Amino acid sequence: MRQPFYEVAESDKVLYQGKMLVPQKDFIYLLMNKSKNLITTLQDEKGRKTVMDIIKPEHKKNRIFPVGRLDRNTTGLLLLTNDGQLADKLTHPRNEVKKIYHAILNKPMTDQDLEKIKNGLQLEDGPIRVDKIDRLEGQPETEIGVEIHSGRNRIVRRIFEHLGYEVVRLDRVYFAGLTKKDIPRGRYRVLSEKEIRLLKHFS
Repeated sequence: MRQPFYEVAESDKVLYQGKMLVPQKDFIYLLMNKSKNLITTLQDEKGRKTVMDIIKPEHKKNRIFPVGRLDRNTTGLLLLTNDGQLADKLTHPRNEVKKIYHAILNKPMTDQDLEKIKNGLQLEDGPIRVDKIDRLEGQPETEIGVEIHSGRNRIVRRIFEHLGYEVVRLDRVYFAGLTKKDIPRGRYRVLSEKEIRLLKHFS
């Protein structure tokens, strides 16, 4: 007889669509400062190096995955975890998770184009508006800071390309309250308990 409510015991075997479900006990949260030419995926069909290639075996065994994506040429902050619920929260558009990028362009940005971006652009896949954008104080006029919450594919690059700029370098320096402090390029670290709590209550 089927019961409408049953608390699964540790010794029980649970099948879903014919597959055995394995309970997840140990959550892990890694923060990477991604280097250029790494693919943000678990594996690459072309044999290119992925972010998983620099993860230690003791962390790989927890079946972690990247939260969102950075394209091959974009560097900076990337969170990896096996906490699906948190990953969904951080990538869902309604949560408007803040990201900050440091962009270096092939030519100085004009005041007119800066205003166009501030006022919003119409791209091929719909309108886009950044949260903040400005030149970086004390830096060449080719260096721009962009704050945005959209997770659309290559969105920061496409904003600049739409106005005729080439993005020479793009670096994500802030993600959901986290920064690159003390993480060398191409390395990662385990998040602290405090950082994990902040992420879970991030709004």
